[in-house]
Amino acid sequence: MQFNKKAELNVLINLAASDSRIEEKESKLIHMIGKANGLTAEEIQEMINKPQAISDLNAMTNDEKFEHLYYLIQMMKMDGQVFRSEIIFCETVAEKLGYKKSVVGELSQHIYSDPSITADRDMLRQKAQKYIRD
Repeated sequence: MQFNKKAELNVLINLAASDSRIEEKESKLIHMIGKANGLTAEEIQEMINKPQAISDLNAMTNDEKFEHLYYLIQMMKMDGQVFRSEIIFCETVAEKLGYKKSVVGELSQHIYSDPSITADRDMLRQKAQKYIRD
């Protein structure tokens, strides 16, 4: 999967809205993540107002879920600062993807904010597998 800031933000928007509405705190974090990744407030709001469809989360493969989780954590770390509210948001999205919340802490130890620094994806995928909810 090629890293695409708008496509990944769209997934985050869809995940945040998967419980029928985007909470104010989720919207603020989406804006924060989008701005940290070079998008304007207007672009982000337009994406929130008119999200593009993504496949059904239940239809996603474990690899697709892992990739979205990976990029979510990477986006959280992009600006060099990680706030507790961002961690909570990541944990919430991880749960929507079928993981236990604690997967975020485990993976974020090994995911770097700089996309040019690649982590060992196979090792991370194996770690993430241990956190899939039954």
